[in-house]
Amino acid sequence: MNLQRSFALTIETKPRHVTRRSCDTGARFNFRALRWTRAMMFAINEINKRKDILPRITLGYQIFDTCFTISKSVEATLTFLTGQNETHPNFRCSAGAPLAAVIGAGGSALSIATARILGLYYFPQVGYASSCSVLSDKFQFPSFLRTIPSDQAQSKGFADLVTYFGWTWVGTIAADDDYGKYGIKVFKEEVEKNGVCIAFSETLPRIYNKDTIDSIVKTIRGSSANVIVIFSSDIDLSPLIEALAETNITGKTYIASEAWTTSALIAKPQYFSFLGGTIGFAIRRAEIPGFQQFLLDIHPEHGTDDLVYEFWEEAFNCTWPTQRAAFYTNISIEAIVAGRRRNISPRLCTGKEQFKDILNTYTDVSELRITYSVYKSVYTIAHALHDLDVCVPGKGPFPSAACANLLDFEPWQLMYYLKNAKFTVFTNESMKFDDSGDVDGYYDILNWQRHNNETLSFVKMGYYNYKGAGAINELKIDNSSILWNTPTGLPPVSVCSNSCIPGTRKGIRQGEPVCCFDCILCAEGEITNETDARECIACPSDFWSNSHRNECVLKEVEFLATDEALGITLIFLAVFGASLVIAFTVIYIMYRETALVKANDRSLSFLIQISLVCTFMTSILFVGKPEAWSCMARQTTLALGFSLCLSCILGKTIVLMLRKRAAKSKTAEKTTPINFKPLYQKIVAVTGLTIEVGICTAYLILTPPWVYKNMESQNVRIILECNEGSIEFLCSMFGFDVFLAILCFITAFVARKLPDNFNEAKFITFGMLVFFIVWISFVPAYLSTRGKFKVAVEIFAILASSFGLLGCIYVPKGYIILIKPERNTEEIVGGKAATNDKSAPATSASITSEINSTTISTVVLDD
Repeated sequence: MNLQRSFALTIETKPRHVTRRSCDTGARFNFRALRWTRAMMFAINEINKRKDILPRITLGYQIFDTCFTISKSVEATLTFLTGQNETHPNFRCSAGAPLAAVIGAGGSALSIATARILGLYYFPQVGYASSCSVLSDKFQFPSFLRTIPSDQAQSKGFADLVTYFGWTWVGTIAADDDYGKYGIKVFKEEVEKNGVCIAFSETLPRIYNKDTIDSIVKTIRGSSANVIVIFSSDIDLSPLIEALAETNITGKTYIASEAWTTSALIAKPQYFSFLGGTIGFAIRRAEIPGFQQFLLDIHPEHGTDDLVYEFWEEAFNCTWPTQRAAFYTNISIEAIVAGRRRNISPRLCTGKEQFKDILNTYTDVSELRITYSVYKSVYTIAHALHDLDVCVPGKGPFPSAACANLLDFEPWQLMYYLKNAKFTVFTNESMKFDDSGDVDGYYDILNWQRHNNETLSFVKMGYYNYKGAGAINELKIDNSSILWNTPTGLPPVSVCSNSCIPGTRKGIRQGEPVCCFDCILCAEGEITNETDARECIACPSDFWSNSHRNECVLKEVEFLATDEALGITLIFLAVFGASLVIAFTVIYIMYRETALVKANDRSLSFLIQISLVCTFMTSILFVGKPEAWSCMARQTTLALGFSLCLSCILGKTIVLMLRKRAAKSKTAEKTTPINFKPLYQKIVAVTGLTIEVGICTAYLILTPPWVYKNMESQNVRIILECNEGSIEFLCSMFGFDVFLAILCFITAFVARKLPDNFNEAKFITFGMLVFFIVWISFVPAYLSTRGKFKVAVEIFAILASSFGLLGCIYVPKGYIILIKPERNTEEIVGGKAATNDKSAPATSASITSEINSTTISTVVLDD
C-alpha cells in the first residue's frame, strides 16, 4: 500500500477511533508514511495526557489514505466534511464529534487539491510535507498553513548553493506536479539573476513510461552539465533512479529537494556509485523523546486495524493467520502467483517476529524531519484550540469582544487562533506563522556519504536560513566535510564554457545561452582585471595595456635620449663638426695675415665660422628629454645660426656678383678698380640677422613652443616632443633663411664663371646646392617619421647642411693654406701672377682677362 496520509483531528469526549480508506491491493506499502501516521498518534496521546493543554478535552483523529493520488485526496476530503462515505458537498450528515482541522496531505499536489475544497469553507488545514510555493497564496488557499518551509525558500537556497560553488551550467528534473513545476520555476528565476544557465529541463512522468525515462537518462548522459537539480518526491523519482542504476553514468552531482533527501526509497547502498556525494536540503531534524518506543509498540494483537496487519505482513514477509485464513483454503497455483504479485508470502506470521531482525524505514529514527513536522502540526492545532478555549468573554477577538465555544465553533474562528499561534516545542524552536501561513525557511544541508557497506549516512555539511524576500539570507558551508563524487575528489566543474581569464571578455554565441560564450582577447589599450568580464575597460590616456591585457601600465615615454646609441652618435657628429669649424677658425687665426684669409672680408669669414659652430651645437639641443627651455631655444637658435651664416655668405656673394657684372661691362675703363667696401658687406650680414632676431623674438613672446605629450601617433608609447606653437611664425623664421639661401645661390651662381685663380663663388654655389638638396629631402622624410626618429631626421638635416657649407666653403681654402702655401700670396691671390699648378683650385681673388690683357682686381684686403 502506498500510504500518503491525511489526518483529520476531531474533538471528542470519548475514546478516539480510526477510520481509513484502502488503496488498491497492488500498491506498495510505504513504511515512511506509516511512521508519519504514528507520529500524529503519538503527539495526540501526549496532548491528551498533558494538563496544561486542553485539560478538559480529548483529541481524536481520523486517518484517510490518499494513495498519493489527487482523486483519493479529494474523495477523502469530501468524506471527512460530510461525515458519510457518500461524497456530497455542502452537507454534514454526521452527529459525531466536532471537526477541528485537517493535517496533510502528504504531498503538495494533494494538498493543493484538498485546500481548494477546504478553503471554500475556510476550514483549517495544516500541511506537514506540502512545500509548494503556490500554497502561500492566501487568495487561492485562505485556510492553509504549514509547518514545513515554503519551496520559495528552498528554491532560493538551491540558487544560492549553485552560485556559491560557481556552477553556471546545471540541469533540472521536476516531477509532473505542482511541487516539481513550481519549485523548478522559482529556482530558474533565481539562478538566472546570478548568470546561471539551464542546460536541460526534464519532467518525470506521473505514470511510469519507459520511453520517457530512457529519454531523460539519455539527456543526462549527453549533457555537459555535471550538476543536476531534482525537485520531486521519492515515489516519482524512483523509476529514474532505477534506470540510472542500470547505466554507467557517474561524475554527476545531484541536488536533492527535501522530499527525497532522506528517503530510504532512494538512499540505498547499491545506488552509491552514482548518487554518492548528493547534496540535499532537509527540514529541521529532532529526536522526539519516547517516540522510538511508541513505534515499536505496534502489534496485530493490540488492535483490529487492518493497517497494522498489513504493516506486519509487509515488514516480516508473512501472512497473519486470522486475517488470511481464507486465503489458504483450497489454495491454487493461480492464487499463489497472485499472492506473490501482491508481495504476500505464504509463510504464516507467528506474532513473535522482532524488529531488530529487520532493517526497516519505519523503525529508523535517525532522520526525523517530516515526522517532526507532523508532530509540530498536531501541536499547532492543539495550541490554537487551547487559545480558543481559554478566551475570556468580553476580551475575545471577535465582534463585541466575544469568544468562541470550543464544542461549537466556526472554522474561521479557529483559523484566527491558528494564524496567531505562537508557542515553543521541546526543541526550543519557536513556532509562528507569517502572513502567508509559512514558517521560517531553515534547512539543514546534507551530503550523502557511505556509512558502511549496508547503509548511507547523511552528513550535515551546512545550513541555509531564508529570511524573506529582500533580506540577506544565510548560507553556511563546511567544505571540509563534503564528499564529492568526482575522480579528483574536488568540487565538480559544471560550466558550458570555461571562465574567461583577466585580459579577455565574453563573446556571446548566437543562438546559445549566455553561459555559452567565447573568450575574446581585449583590444590593445583595453583590459579586464576580473574573471568573466563582459566588457573591456579602456586604459587612461597615460597608460596602455600589457601583453596579457590584464593590467594598465604606464606608457613608455619616447624621446631621443642622450644615453642611447642614436643620440650619442648624433651628438658625436655635432661635436665633431663644431670641432672642425673651430679647427678652421684656428687655422684662419694662425694665417690671418695671409692673402687668402684677408681676401673678401676676413671678419665675415670668422662670422660664418661662428655661425656654423652655432648650428652644429644647436643640434645637441634636440637630443635629450624635451624641456620648456630647450623647446624655446632649439628652433630659434637654429634659425639665428643659419640666418647669420647665410647673411654673411650673401655679403660675400654680392661682391662677387658686382665684380662679375663689372667685368662684363663694355664701358668699363681698363685698370679702373671696382671697390665694394667691407662695411657694406657687414651691413648686409647685420640686416639679415636683425630681421631674423625680430621674427624669433615675436615668436617667443606671442606663441612660444611647449613640451607636448603626443599620444596620437603611437598607441603603446607617449612621444615626448616639442609643440612648436605657431606654424606661421615657424615658417616665417625658416622661410627667411630660405630667402637668404636663395639670394646667396643666385648671386653665387651669377659669379660662378669668373676666370680667376680661386673662384669662391663656384664653391658657394655648390654649398648652396647641397643646402637645398638636404632640406628639400628633409621635408618628406620628416613628415613620414614619428617619435625620436623624426627628431633624428631634423638633426641629420642640420648636420648635413652644416657639413656641406663647411666642406664647400672652407675645405678648398684650407687645402691652399695648409697644402699649397706657395699659392697663398698676394700676387697670385690678387691675380697679378699666373700659376701653373693645376692641382690647386683656381682662385677668385682676381679676374684676368686674357683676351684684353686687362686685369680687374676684385681682391678686398683687410686694412
